[in-house]
Amino acid sequence: MTKVNLKQKPYNLDDIQISWVQETIKNMTTEEKIGQLFFNLFFFDNDHFSGNKYTNKEILDKFHIGGARYHGAKAKQVQELINELQKETKIPLLVAANCDAGGNGACSDGTYIASGAQAEASRDITVSYQAGLVSGRESTSLGVNVNFDPCVDILKNWRNTIVNTRAYGTNADDVIKYTNAYVEGLNNSEIITCIKHWPGDGTEERDQHLVLGVNELSVKDWEESFGRVYQNHIDNGVEMIMAGHIALPEYQKFLNPKLEDKDILPATLSPELIENLLKTKLNFNGLVITDASHMLGMSSAMRREEYVPKSIAAGCDMFLFFNNIDEDFHFMLNGYKNGIITEERLQDALERILGLKAKLNLHIKQANNNLLKDKKDLNVIGCEEHIKMSIEAADKGITLVKDTQNNLPINPIKHKRVRLYMLEGEKGGIFESNSSTQELIKLELENRGYVVTINDGSSRIKGKTLQYREETDLALVIGNIIGYGAENNYRIRWKTAMANEVPWFVHEVPTIFASLNFTTHLHDVTMVKTYINAYKDTKESIIQLIDKMEGKSEFKGTPNENVWANKWQAKL
Repeated sequence: MTKVNLKQKPYNLDDIQISWVQETIKNMTTEEKIGQLFFNLFFFDNDHFSGNKYTNKEILDKFHIGGARYHGAKAKQVQELINELQKETKIPLLVAANCDAGGNGACSDGTYIASGAQAEASRDITVSYQAGLVSGRESTSLGVNVNFDPCVDILKNWRNTIVNTRAYGTNADDVIKYTNAYVEGLNNSEIITCIKHWPGDGTEERDQHLVLGVNELSVKDWEESFGRVYQNHIDNGVEMIMAGHIALPEYQKFLNPKLEDKDILPATLSPELIENLLKTKLNFNGLVITDASHMLGMSSAMRREEYVPKSIAAGCDMFLFFNNIDEDFHFMLNGYKNGIITEERLQDALERILGLKAKLNLHIKQANNNLLKDKKDLNVIGCEEHIKMSIEAADKGITLVKDTQNNLPINPIKHKRVRLYMLEGEKGGIFESNSSTQELIKLELENRGYVVTINDGSSRIKGKTLQYREETDLALVIGNIIGYGAENNYRIRWKTAMANEVPWFVHEVPTIFASLNFTTHLHDVTMVKTYINAYKDTKESIIQLIDKMEGKSEFKGTPNENVWANKWQAKL
């Protein structure tokens, strides 16, 4: 087992900080030690994901959690929750958010700057730097001290939608360049960086939320791609790595030739991938946390009672989210008592956990009563400087993939009567498209002199072709398809069979398709002759999109090869 060295990077602790770590562990009860291994997910309503019946204070007092994350709310609510938790906890908490594109990952009113896909398209490291900068500034104003981003996955497979917008490139060089810039921006704030998803997503089309993820690369190909990315960030001092529920069979069998297919486990349960490859070969001295433990990539491996403690035994240092808080706590406790988690492994995990808390000096801030955030800190959320960065990122990133019919630019004289088609994904999921986006687009067009008619895509009836041509000057199709964890990959789902929103009209009137999320919709609409990737449904992005469609601003983004979805028709 590889033991942590708190004097080396990424900790770089002094003797006083190390003394606090060691003394704190020494004075813990067994239950307190076990509790430190867990990140709990907190909610702002009664939909308790973990099925617990406890108040926030009871969770802290009874289960002694080491970390906290929360599920969506506005800045004021988030800050109040984090302050409450830090005020009540005995040992200060690591508090995490998922800011991969700006402060909007930390609170619903935070500032979106740019996704990984948008940063890549801009070909400008300033965009990803500012995404990291704003992520750090806005999340720390809430009390967040860990960022579960950036994704350092490589989008090799165009069918993969789980990291389609979160990956910073289709090759190691681009991912390194743009994620380095993101982390540089994030490091302007006092916050821990957690990269993900070890050992690498993006090679297959499936989603580890729903099935065991598999990175099929050979040892050589992995080392020359994902291996280079992770080694880069480890050398640069990244503090935390999130292990995905992703297997790397070729490398696992290389490290342990006795393994058969039936023995292959996700990284979260694989000592070959955590202890042997990550902590030993790549010399990662930081903290490894599992991805969310309710995901099928983990639960399909074995009984939960087994995999809760086996994740720590395999080399992970923290466990992300309870299913049932009473059950999981005792699964972990019993795993320790039964020897699945050795004393040495538990001590090492605790040193890594408390080492990060010491690096942030959370214990000193707690002792000095300055761990809590003030309401005035929230002034940075959505501030003018950050909105300006968002506008600049949209300007640099929005990408004209093709315009082979020369439909651009448009104007309210030649294209006055607009038929607007809104394509959306699942409703009521963890992530869904913004219901106000259609109205936002309609109003922006009308303010510019267009007359907009919303198409009802629930019908198959297309009507008379000549009448359609007579009444319509422009067909604008907006793909705002956002989904998460309900399908292995997200494609356009029309509202009904052969719906009138399927672009049958591309040769009848000028037709423009613009995506506000996924970048590879051309595989479902190869007939479209004008296609734009705009990456986000914010007001700033929509204004920039229409400006560029009207020729008031040039398209500056550069598409990667994935946008063609390996379809020659898409380029026509």
